[in-house]
Amino acid sequence: MEAEEHDKRKCPSHISTTECTKMILPVKDALDILSGKWKLQIILSLSFGKKRFKQIQREIPGLTPKMLSKELKELEINGLASRQVYDTLPVSVEYELTSYGKTLKPLIGELHKWGTKHRKRIIGRK
Repeated sequence: MEAEEHDKRKCPSHISTTECTKMILPVKDALDILSGKWKLQIILSLSFGKKRFKQIQREIPGLTPKMLSKELKELEINGLASRQVYDTLPVSVEYELTSYGKTLKPLIGELHKWGTKHRKRIIGRK
């Protein structure tokens, strides 16, 4: 088997390209699921408990009903949120994080900490 050629533009010299790719793929997968302007905000909203569609929309300024619907469907498909339909008049629907979705809380907490430090750093540059 021929040794793999190392591309220093992509990976540090002490890591093979294969190892580098193996490290990058899970991050890419996570970003594919969580990327966009709204998903993390929706997850954060749902981290405080079950919410109806309009409640989520009111909590996130600028989020349109069409985009909220799309993002909630993607969160459901990826197993991060669930949708419960109640047989009421009119029909009511609640969304909540699944137990799998709740595993993102520590990540969101770290993003909050980093974002707070970043805001202070940027605001402090005036």
